[in-house]
Amino acid sequence: MVDIQRRLGADIMMAFDECTPYPCEYEYARNSMILTHEWLNRGRQRFLETAPVYEYTQCWFPIVQGSTYPDLRKESARRIADADMDGNAIGGLSVGEPAEMMYEMVDIVTEILPPEKPRYLMGVGTPVNLLESIARGIDMFDCVMPTRNGRNGQIFTHEGIINIKNEKWKDDFSPIDPSGDCFADQQYSRAYLRHLIISGELLGAQIASLHNLRFYLRLMEEARVQIQAGTFHNWKNEMISKLSVRL
Repeated sequence: MVDIQRRLGADIMMAFDECTPYPCEYEYARNSMILTHEWLNRGRQRFLETAPVYEYTQCWFPIVQGSTYPDLRKESARRIADADMDGNAIGGLSVGEPAEMMYEMVDIVTEILPPEKPRYLMGVGTPVNLLESIARGIDMFDCVMPTRNGRNGQIFTHEGIINIKNEKWKDDFSPIDPSGDCFADQQYSRAYLRHLIISGELLGAQIASLHNLRFYLRLMEEARVQIQAGTFHNWKNEMISKLSVRL
């Protein structure tokens, strides 16, 4: 998101929307989408009529809704694309639906949203979710998972996913992630991190959060390199295989 902010030279603001739950009945999803579009009309007009508050441009992203119904997603995506704003967001996914259903909706929406504008998938997700969504044309993400899961002992590594609370890590004095490149990866051992998490020490949550955040950032950096090299899909499949391992 930082790179997109620099490219746009702007703060990014989101339109009002209603994020429907899963499962969601069709009529509720449709009425919710209509409400979101009404807010889009009002918000867009107000945004365009309002001078920027700061010394640079501000961007406003409308949000595609429609739950897991293909016809609603198509209708909403067309409406959002027609708004012709600086970027577009996809909301209401990763709220409990199966991952494959989420990917199906992303495929539908990215066929409609213009590829030359940033496409932001809101509230997603696991490292695998991110890689699969990038393959489908998504540019931006946000999620609490790196820090929330880290605080609860789930550690993402290049070898697989660790539940650091497990007894097996009690006497493992190897680095948290031997392939990691941040201070926490090499300075602290798995055994020490486990001790901190099990003991409820705040330092454990901080180390785990720091590690997971860097893992996510590095994953995105690597994805960019692979896209530029034309090798993204093979690399993605290899990474997903690794990230499917529970150590």
